[in-house]
Amino acid sequence: MTENQQPYDDLLLPNNMIRLYARGAFPMAEPTGEINWYLPEIRTIIPLDNYNVPRSLRKFMESADFEYRYDTSVMEVVRQCANRPSTWISERLIEAYEGLYQSGFLHSVEVWRENKLVGGLYGVTYKGAFFGESMFTAVSQASKCALVKLIERLNERGFVLLDVQYENEHLKMFGTVQINYEEFNNLLARAYKRNVVF
Repeated sequence: MTENQQPYDDLLLPNNMIRLYARGAFPMAEPTGEINWYLPEIRTIIPLDNYNVPRSLRKFMESADFEYRYDTSVMEVVRQCANRPSTWISERLIEAYEGLYQSGFLHSVEVWRENKLVGGLYGVTYKGAFFGESMFTAVSQASKCALVKLIERLNERGFVLLDVQYENEHLKMFGTVQINYEEFNNLLARAYKRNVVF
């Protein structure tokens, strides 16, 4: 279902954005430039208490010369995620994410090699929920490694929910589960009882 389609600039103010995210909605820019908010009936999550990391990926991470950082180049991660031939992350949406970042709600997991950003992901947090938005990779396996580090960090910090919106082959290997809107709302309620920090 599509959420509010009123003057979308108002909806992109940080306070309005986080209210919509807290309800489970997320934004996507259309080819026309219009930004709509979506609230799917079926949602995909990675259960933080029952996820999977492929054995081959664990082995790769043991020898990879990656350095992992958090929140050191958040907006650069967003721009790298948008840097593809077809993207839902428009310039206006990037500006809106900047507002969320300045307000403390936007976070990144970054993969660095030889002091160069080579992969990462970003998402929005609200209390004990992390709403994953997008990831990118410039070298093999970097985005998958970022996702492993995200899951580990969310568990360390006491988060309840890792929302990844839609299922795809890249995410399925981590043990994604599709749940209905009622189940998703129940998880949101549990997550909002946690006052945790990314």
